[in-house]
Amino acid sequence: MFKRKAVFLFLAIALVGVASAKDFRFVIVPKVVHPWFDEVNKGALEQAKLMEKELGVKIKIDYIAPTVADVTQQNKILEQVAATRPDGIAVDPLDASGNKQVLEEIMKRGIKLIVFDSPSPPGSGIPSVGNNFTEQATIAAEMVAKLIGYKGEVAVMQGFPTAPNHKERYEAHLAVLKKYPNIKIVDGGIDNDDINTAQQQAAAVLASHPNLAGYLNCDATGAGIAAAIREAGKVGKVKVVAMDSLPDIVAGLKDGIFDGLSSTIPRAQGAFTVLMLWQASIGGRVPQTVDTGIDVITQSNLDAWLKANK
Repeated sequence: MFKRKAVFLFLAIALVGVASAKDFRFVIVPKVVHPWFDEVNKGALEQAKLMEKELGVKIKIDYIAPTVADVTQQNKILEQVAATRPDGIAVDPLDASGNKQVLEEIMKRGIKLIVFDSPSPPGSGIPSVGNNFTEQATIAAEMVAKLIGYKGEVAVMQGFPTAPNHKERYEAHLAVLKKYPNIKIVDGGIDNDDINTAQQQAAAVLASHPNLAGYLNCDATGAGIAAAIREAGKVGKVKVVAMDSLPDIVAGLKDGIFDGLSSTIPRAQGAFTVLMLWQASIGGRVPQTVDTGIDVITQSNLDAWLKANK
């Protein structure tokens, strides 16, 4: 679905014209090595290839991911990348405050900067590509609340706590659950955007809360929660609406471990990120925010979603 939208935006932008043919190099710096960010990179590469064909220029995409979700490591990568003077950098910040200084330094160098999978850091003026993270989490939390009859224990697992989008989702989950007096919120652990950590944290929560009715999370680590639920023999007993739609997360829905998915569209984020970096690089105006939307996937529309996203 996103490809058609990306092409339409590309055609609209192309009408602006390119002042002079040149090669472009853009660098994508995600939070951490993770399959979700691999999808973002695929979308970026696909869009770069399309634009090369239509514009007759070379667009190189460099993708450099921190090995662990660590603000210091991410900042070091950003500093090293900026020293190479690329035409633009796209970053998914781990900490708006912790990343602030290095992002300001990048902008002072005149390097075009886009934030993706995150709201723009407050007061920065940096354009962003993503979705409404509060809405995404609210959808999931309301679905779980309804599935458990608005009563019982619900665990909420955090992602990387200072990451703006993870924090926004976490707060939205809590806001929904607090509306219902018969729901008790349980600390679901912190996965730091790591699937194995999510599995370990979920296993501990399931063991200590045998009557757990529901589980929510804040990032694309649902496969870890699914594995813990399966191992604990809780499939169908603990209601889960997970974030995102990576293949192993979709498998959890197919297998009945998940009751639904509230998903970002990572390839669309990658595509629009490249479009915006290119537009900024040729001196054009870019929108302050691009919302790539949310997919809500359940058993009832799973087949149609799979067909549309081959």
